[in-house]
Amino acid sequence: MTIERTERESYILGQLARDGFLTVSGLSRNLKVSEVTIRTDLRNLEERGVLVRTHGGAEATGYRTVLERQLQHAGEKDRIAAAAAELVRDFDHIMIEAGTTCAQIVTHLSGRKGVQILTNSTLVLRQARLNPALTVILVGGAFHRPSESLVGPVTLRNLADFNVRLAFFGTDGFSVAGGLTTGFAEGADVIRAMQARAVESWLVADSAKYDQAGFVAVSDLGALTGVITDVGLPADAQSDLNSSGLEVRYV
Repeated sequence: MTIERTERESYILGQLARDGFLTVSGLSRNLKVSEVTIRTDLRNLEERGVLVRTHGGAEATGYRTVLERQLQHAGEKDRIAAAAAELVRDFDHIMIEAGTTCAQIVTHLSGRKGVQILTNSTLVLRQARLNPALTVILVGGAFHRPSESLVGPVTLRNLADFNVRLAFFGTDGFSVAGGLTTGFAEGADVIRAMQARAVESWLVADSAKYDQAGFVAVSDLGALTGVITDVGLPADAQSDLNSSGLEVRYV
């Protein structure tokens, strides 16, 4: 039975996330299609910027970072995203920042009516465009490939034009003592700008991020409304969060 193109592409991207390099002959053998078909698939994926073709195969680009994050703690991320989606009401206005867990929130908005999403994440756009009941506003800005997001002065100016009830953020690390952190300064600026325009700000992060520190400090956790994380968080960390005054939801 022939595997459809979209399934082949998902397989190719998944293997690239794990190995970083693939051969045409190996893909042809594993997917049971011709090498001509595989080369066509690789050319299409290269045009989309997610890999680089090499002699006899392909290598991952910076997009590999996103693929790897999608595969890590997948079950926890999906439960967290589902819990975040429960906060969203019909006809809500929300902001969703870049991040793999943030992007999964959109997949759990089936059945919601009239929800408007403002985002700087191309991952969010990719998910939201599949649901015609959602209205998506993608802000402008400079494309930051490792995070699949738009950042910079244009992004910040665009965000300042909107007000929302909910904003959701990811993180590279968080703790009560160290606050919310991220990997690059422009990403921190986007989170702060979204916080300023939202009534409620929620961090969605799996327990592996706790007590980790990204390169850039964003804010104290007290600037947030709450945190949604998983039950894998150690007992002492749960105690610290529960005593912080934040609303904390464990899934």
